[in-house]
Parts: sequence; C-alpha cells; structure tokens
Amino acid sequence: MTKKKAVETWDDLKGLKSTADILIPLDPLDRVLGQEEAIKLAKIAAIQRRHLLLVGPPGTGKSMIARALSMNLPKPKHEIRVVKNPENTERPFLEVLDEQQVLDEESIRAESVGKLMDPENAPTNVAERLGYLCKNCKTFSSPTEIVCPSCQKSKIEGVANTNPFGDLIGGLLESAMPQMVVGKDKVHTTRILADGTEETVVFERAGDKIRMLDSKSLQKRSQLNKKSNQKVLVKLNRDPFILATGASETELLGDVKHDPYGGHDKLGTPSYERVVAGSIHEAHEGVLFIDEISHLGNLQRFILTAMQEKKFPIAGRNSQSAGASVKVENVPCDFILVAACNIQDLENILSPLRSRIIGCGYEVLVDVAMPDTPHNRAKYAQFVAQEIQMDGHIPPANIESVEAIIEEGKKRAKADNQPNSLTLRLREMGGLIRAAGDVAVMEGAKMITAEHIIEARRRSRPVEEQIKEKYGSYQKGVSKDISKAQNEKSEYYFENEHIGDQMFQ
Repeated sequence: MTKKKAVETWDDLKGLKSTADILIPLDPLDRVLGQEEAIKLAKIAAIQRRHLLLVGPPGTGKSMIARALSMNLPKPKHEIRVVKNPENTERPFLEVLDEQQVLDEESIRAESVGKLMDPENAPTNVAERLGYLCKNCKTFSSPTEIVCPSCQKSKIEGVANTNPFGDLIGGLLESAMPQMVVGKDKVHTTRILADGTEETVVFERAGDKIRMLDSKSLQKRSQLNKKSNQKVLVKLNRDPFILATGASETELLGDVKHDPYGGHDKLGTPSYERVVAGSIHEAHEGVLFIDEISHLGNLQRFILTAMQEKKFPIAGRNSQSAGASVKVENVPCDFILVAACNIQDLENILSPLRSRIIGCGYEVLVDVAMPDTPHNRAKYAQFVAQEIQMDGHIPPANIESVEAIIEEGKKRAKADNQPNSLTLRLREMGGLIRAAGDVAVMEGAKMITAEHIIEARRRSRPVEEQIKEKYGSYQKGVSKDISKAQNEKSEYYFENEHIGDQMFQ
C-alpha cells in the first residue's frame, strides 16, 4: 500500500499517480481552500469563543468554515434536563448535569438492568409462575401462549383445555382475558448468600428472556425511579454543530407541544414532557450556524438576547395551544454564532446584532479567488482529493486531470475579474469534479482523466449558457419557447391587472 503524502507545493505532486496518494489534513480547518484570514479568525474563535460573520457569495466555503470551527471545540460538558415541578406543573424545574453526574447515572442504569437468562436456566417454579414452563409436560414456550403448543393443555391454572377446538378457544381467552395471558409479571423469591445472609431476588419477564434482579440491582433501579419525572432536553453526547438556516420561530427558540388534555394527571401528557429545545439551546457549548441570517427578520432580536444573556426561556409559542401557559426559565444557550450572508444583504442584518458580533468576534469578507501559486495549486489538488473522498462514488483523479481542473479554476477566476488567480467558488468546482467522476464511472475507468474533465465541463454548463448556444441569446430563447397561447394569456393578464390598477386608483 502506497504511503500518502502531504502536499504543500506543486513539486510535492511529482511521483504521485493520483489524488488517492494525497494526504488529507486531520484538522478540518486545514481542509478549507484559500480563505487564509477567515481560517485564522476561525481558529481564534474556537479557542476564545468568539462570534463570526462571514460575508461573501455562495459556494465559497462559509458553511465549511463553520463546521470545521465546531470540530475544533472541546466536547460539550453538560446535559440539560427539565424536571416535573409537583407544586406548579406549568413551571418545570431546570437541571444541568455535568459530565461526571451523567456518567454516574449511566453506571447506575447499567447496574439496574440485572441479568438476562434463558427460561431454561431459571428456577423451575419461577419459569412456571411467569408462564414460560408448562406444568403438565414441562415444555418451554412463550408466556403469551395460554395453551401449551406441545401438550395442547392450558398453561393457566384452573383452566382445562380438552376441546378439539382448543386453539380457537385459546384465542378467544387471549382476547377476553388478557390478564390470563400475561400471568405474573414478577416473581419475588429469596436466596441465601455465601455469608449466610438472606437476599431478595426478583425475576421478571423480558420478552423471550427472564430478567433476574438481585438486591443491588433493585437498589439501583429504586434510585433511577426517583429520577423518572424528568426529560433530557440537550444530551451530553451531541453534535456541537447546529444548522439553523431558515429556521422558524419554534425551531429556533423551542416550544411546548400541544396536548388536548393539557397537563391532566390521568389523561394528558405532563407539561415537562412536552417541552422541546430550540436550536439556540441545542447549540449550547457549540456552534450555531445561520446562513442568510438577514432572512430571519425580527427573529434576529431573539438571537441577540440569547447571545447577551447566554440563556433563554422555553415557552409555548402558540396562544391557542395547551402549552401556552408552560414556561421553563433560564435554559442555557452559550453558543458561538457563525452567521453568513451575501454582500447585498448586509444592510438587512440588525445593527445591534452586528454590534454584538463586532464587540465579541469578527466580521470577515471571504475571498472569491486566490493567487495562482505553486502552493495554491497543491491546495487545489488536495481539494480534488477531498471532494472525491467525500463523494464516495467516484474514482480518484490522475495528476493531468488535476491540472485541467486548475485551468478551469483560472478561467473562472478571470471571469470574476481576478486574473492570474484560482477561483474559490468551490461548490461549482466540486460539481465539476463529481460530473467528471460520473463520466469515468459510466465508462468503467479506474481514474478521472483530463478528457473526463472536458466532457464534464460540457455537461455541467448552466442552462442559460445552453440557451444562448441554441438560440443565440437568452431573450431569443424566451421568445421561441413561449407559445402563441401563452402570449395571448400574458396579454390578458396584463390588461386585467392594468384595469384593476385603474379601479384601485
């Protein structure tokens, strides 16, 4: 197996057969192409917990920077729960557990499970009383079968089965008397330990198995039962990257689910069980990434409040819902905000929010191109290797095809008025690599070649470019594509809209 090689300059690619020989960096931030300033600030943000606003066109690596930043953060250290408040069920308590407390509880839960065993290995009287063993023929079967499949006699004490239609009657009994089917759920026994003391042992049904609980397991289960009236809102082991692009108010800030019976003890679902965390809470100790943040409108105010206070209440957001009166105060939401937008949308970001980001973070204008240098050409080769690895369905590319991709990158940078540069609109370049890989797969080739890149470039042209080639211009294509009926319809609607405007005036 060929040892993979890190590439820092174009000369490092000499002797390599394909992108499969290129070593991909372990640090996700080092996999981001170009954007040197943004990467430096992202590394600072990860260490110092600073916010970022990334400004630039789509496809330049903003979301990749946000994801990479989250992967540079330490693991979350807290788990957030809501607990039933017996005095006021509509104001559940909040509980924040550290890592050790969660691990201790998991240890208790593991010890409370007891020991699973086959019915054949359980004491005979226990297997009989739980319904696994037939008293008549001593055959084992499922406790859900009230008629022994071996001797056709009833396994339920006091019910005889001498009828030739026993299976049918058994089915009727099963539906009419389900308590007879299930029999005993638990059997309490005792045993003498090696030191001569007596210990209580409980056997209970667990599907096709029998669960044995000794005194230690019973004690651990009792400890867990005291914690039964609670719900985990934000788990300890979680993804530190939360994508909230285009989130609704409920998704962003949390909610309390509706229940037609409200919090009624007998019929309804308890209030604490209906509390749902929002993205701002799930991002606690991690990264909250919002692309096109200006599209959130007034919801930006709530993000600002959460950033300032590092906690935000969860309440029912529908006044017609049974959850409208439920509220959990001071739910932690200490996150790093990584927001992104296009240049033209900057004016639509709330000034106080931008002020908060500048006051505790950085604003970065991402680059659309980088200089065409040997170092950056090597990084382009690394980018090709990364895209192929992430796709997982296309073969590696040879070095000649990487050179063809670099030439395409130069051409696209020049179209952006960036001569002697390589484009950083990498989403489009990634699409070109995948298209070339698809061509190679369909041909049965083991590597992507320069010819595949040329064919992929032809296939992946924007539709506007295809229209221009076919009709001469986009306007001619539109006029050719619209039928006479569509033209007449357009005129009809135009006239009616014009009349409507006159009537309104």
